[in-house]
Amino acid sequence: MKRELNSWYSPSLNKEMPVAVYGDYGFALLLVPTAAADYLEYERFQLMDHIAPFIDAGKVKVFSIDSINNESWLNNNMDPRYKSIRHQQWNDYVFNEVVPFIRTNTSQETPIITCGASFGALHSMNLFLKRPDIINGVIAMSGVYDLSEYTKGYFDDDVYFNSPAHYMPNLTDHNILEQIRRSGHIHILTGSGSYEDPGASGKFARILYDKGIWYELDVWGPEWPHDWNTWRAMLPHYLGSRF
Repeated sequence: MKRELNSWYSPSLNKEMPVAVYGDYGFALLLVPTAAADYLEYERFQLMDHIAPFIDAGKVKVFSIDSINNESWLNNNMDPRYKSIRHQQWNDYVFNEVVPFIRTNTSQETPIITCGASFGALHSMNLFLKRPDIINGVIAMSGVYDLSEYTKGYFDDDVYFNSPAHYMPNLTDHNILEQIRRSGHIHILTGSGSYEDPGASGKFARILYDKGIWYELDVWGPEWPHDWNTWRAMLPHYLGSRF
């Protein structure tokens, strides 16, 4: 499996931001880490080994990026307003820097699918729904799509507009809704085992249903916990059967 490490100084975040790239060809899978983790998390927990056959076959090219959750929602010493601002800066980094980097390393026509587990699932879903003009779909594993679950009671416009469970019921822009509807790749996956919340996935799927948006909701059984063994099974299954 081909692997390259890249990095540049992000003007959006005012810091160096690394990206791990795996493979040569295929659609672009943009991996967003869980919680406080980094761009090599999926490699450390052997998920990359489990999807290596699809990378080596040229089906998918993976771009794994850093989170800044430790500098925003998970920073207990930071004023909540600045947490919101920092998160917005991370969105800008993805849209204005990472997406062009992917385009430079693939093509203008290559589909980009966001993917993440746990907190990464919320971010992946949010990135897609906010910019369906440049991101083409999402694989969200074991997510909760209400950002206020992470904000310790704080709520402002930036929380609202980064919380799919809040803004999607009120989204009426026809052009954006049509771009979302054209995706064909909205995969909401969850286990039912320890620390999973399948009800959160079902609740969010209902919001999409009410908007006339196609999605796939797949609830795995109680033997699948909120943990890496679940995600190491889910992602290869979906890469092999849906793409």
